[in-house]
Formats: sequence, structure tokens, C-alpha cells
Amino acid sequence: MVKITSIEINTSKIKISNGELQIDAYLAEPAQAGVFGAVIVFPEIFGVNSNIRDITELIAKQGYVTVAPAMYQRTAPGFEIDYSPNDVGYSPEAYQLGLQYYQQVKYQEIFSDIQATIAYLKTLPHVNDRKIGAIGFCFGGHVAYMAATLPDIKATASFYGGGITTSSYGEETPTINRTSEIKGTIYTFFGNRDTLISQTENEQIEAELKKHQINHRVFRYDAGHGFFHGFFKDKYPLIEQHPSYNPEAALDAWQHVLELLQNHLN
Repeated sequence: MVKITSIEINTSKIKISNGELQIDAYLAEPAQAGVFGAVIVFPEIFGVNSNIRDITELIAKQGYVTVAPAMYQRTAPGFEIDYSPNDVGYSPEAYQLGLQYYQQVKYQEIFSDIQATIAYLKTLPHVNDRKIGAIGFCFGGHVAYMAATLPDIKATASFYGGGITTSSYGEETPTINRTSEIKGTIYTFFGNRDTLISQTENEQIEAELKKHQINHRVFRYDAGHGFFHGFFKDKYPLIEQHPSYNPEAALDAWQHVLELLQNHLN
């Protein structure tokens, strides 16, 4: 078991400048003095909602400056939808709305936002700018894979990233074809019962990582898509009703995320 801490943190809503665009973001950082590694958290299609803010805070409590930038700033500023365990979860209407904004995303715009977020972190005096990582879920898992191709990103955790083998948000070349550009370490996480990402796709990703001799690990679980969503069942007791949540898979994956961060960002 890797070391899990829970230090005091401060949180705030910030703006990240990308030219004329001001990107909404959620920042969580250790309250104590020091210089820390940094982690960028990329959300699912539902925006920087309470689940993503909780993940951002949880990582910060391990001793990292952590920021979650909005991915829909151009098309839907302020957009976020929360899972409602007492009601219907993510309703079909909510899912369709998130999907609508997702389908408007452009690779070069998102890539520019990633670079702007890295540049923001480098302005913070308490960030070790040589130790920056990324984590993302679903849509954010794909974005994290994109981020991994930047030399500043030393460690990446990509959870069930959709479309990596088939798309790149409007570009002709799918993101998997950029795998050779990954310079740091990447961990990928998949569910064997994922109906959105086939086992063939995640095997293609693993083969490409091996082909280019990328430092990586691939974790597969007997779980469906979104198995990490619900990790905060202690905070939201009914969240286990989320149909995808798998507590055993989520806890094991979290241990590996901490291992990744501690080995490469500490």
C-alpha cells in the first residue's frame, strides 16, 4: 500500500488566461509552505462538477497543487452537471447536453488550453515546474492522453479515455498516432465490461505504448465504464447506487495513481 495523507488545503475558483480566453478552473493546493508537484485534472463530459472538485481536493491533500480547467469554456462557460444519487443520476437530457458540448470540441483548442494550464502552473512560486502531471476521466482520459504528449507532463493517469484510437476532435490523425511523443510515464485504466471502449481498443493502446517503448502500465478491471465515479461514498453515502461504480476497482486504481504521482512528482 502506498502512503495516503490528508493535509490541510486551500481551494479557490480561478481564471486561466489563454490569449483573450479566460478559462474557468478549480484550484486546490496545500495550505502549508513549500514547493510541490502539480496535477491537472481533466473532467468527464459533465464539466468541473462536484465529483471532479472532490478528486481535485483529494489529490491536493496528498501534497500537490491541483487544478481542474473547464473544457467547454468556448461553447458553454460555467457548464456543470452533478450526479444525483437520490434522483435519476445523470438524466438522459443531462447526458445529451454534455455530449452536445463534447461534440463541439476541437483538438487544437483543447491542446492550447492544456498548454495555457501548464503555463499558469509555472507562474505559481510554490509549484515545481519540472514535476507536472495529469489525470483525466472518460473525455478527460482522452485529454490526459493528449497532455501526455507534451514534454512538461511527467506523469499521466488516463481513466477509460474514449476515442483515443479513432478520433482526435476534428483532426485527421487519431490521438493514438501521437503516442510516440509521450516522454513521461503513463498509466491507463480500463474496465473489461466497458460498453463505450472495447477491449480491442484498449489493447491497441497498450500495443502502441509498447511499440514506442513508452514507460507505462495498463490496468484492467472487471468493471464497466466510469468505475471510479463514486469514490466518495463516505461523503455521499448513496453514491454507490451509481451503476458504474466499482469500489474494489476504484480503490486499487487510486493506489496506483498515488504510486504514479509519488514516483514521478515528489
